[in-house]
Amino acid sequence: MLERKTGVVKWFNADKGYGFIRQEDGPDVFVHYSAVQGGGFRTLEEGERVEFEITDGQKGKQASNVTRLGA
Repeated sequence: MLERKTGVVKWFNADKGYGFIRQEDGPDVFVHYSAVQGGGFRTLEEGERVEFEITDGQKGKQASNVTRLGA
């Protein structure tokens, strides 16, 4: 099982379907809308606190299994 990390959404472009999460203890991580858990239109808001796992994507590290904290 992958370690869960926490961070804050740095920015997210809903039209393009991706953005970046600022980790609490590491570099910013790419996030794609398909990694956001939940139903309906999957998007994130700037400043939103999230929990996630880090996996190796096609272009480096990226967030996966992203869930909102406090939701």
